[in-house]
Amino acid sequence: MDLYQLFKTRSPIIGVVHLLPLPTSPRWGGSLKAVIDRAEQEAVALASGGVDGLIVENFFDAPFTKSQVDPVVVSAMTIVVQRIQSLVTLPLGLNVLRNDAKSAMAIASCVQAQFIRVNILTGVMATDQGLIEGEAHQLLRYRRELGCDVKILADVLVKHARPLSSPNLTVAVKDTIERGLADGVILSGWATGSPPNLEDLELACGAAAGTPVFIGSGANWENIDTLMQAADGVIVSSSLKRHGRIEQPIDPIRVSQFVEVARRNWNSKTDSKSAEQVKLHS
Repeated sequence: MDLYQLFKTRSPIIGVVHLLPLPTSPRWGGSLKAVIDRAEQEAVALASGGVDGLIVENFFDAPFTKSQVDPVVVSAMTIVVQRIQSLVTLPLGLNVLRNDAKSAMAIASCVQAQFIRVNILTGVMATDQGLIEGEAHQLLRYRRELGCDVKILADVLVKHARPLSSPNLTVAVKDTIERGLADGVILSGWATGSPPNLEDLELACGAAAGTPVFIGSGANWENIDTLMQAADGVIVSSSLKRHGRIEQPIDPIRVSQFVEVARRNWNSKTDSKSAEQVKLHS
């Protein structure tokens, strides 16, 4: 997966648009217009703050189904994404929670989105929705049938879940890439808002052997300079909300602050690598 070709940078910052509850979810408020308005505001705030891509997910639909969502969720998310695309030209992805990768792929194919996030692509995880099995074969076959090139970013040992087998990070990363054919992998902490540790990121990057590794949760302007030492990119949301509270909308000022810090540190890392390469060849 060529990050520069997709995001026009080798170290992309992907902001998340958390959709308000959608139809059929327990907290559905009855107004799709309210969902669309909030999503448009957050997408514009993220784009104006300087992120390199967006991912849209039905975050507030909890408690989630563990696999297939209701068709109305697919319809609603399709409408929202199209509205966002009319305002923002950034690369766009989808995450249909909890693990409806096929619906995410279907939406992405129809609206010409560039990527999807899949919580569990391979293996079996014990989650608050029950046992969820990865369905890499079905998803990859479906992508081929659709004739699209939507990239698959897959979580490894995903947050809010525990593996049934031994939680060996190196093996899990290799299986996700080599057997699940993920285009990129995502590493998170134990829950939303919790960051992965640097050691795990370094292990994941070593096992990924060139496949991009993304920070999937817990990144903020205080820790991004440490986390970025190993990761290729970051998916961020919670720390960009007003007062850092997950239920609040995106704060454009916090987006700009995060992007400024991340860019400065990523540029420093790139400059250091370039200097090392020059020294080696001199």
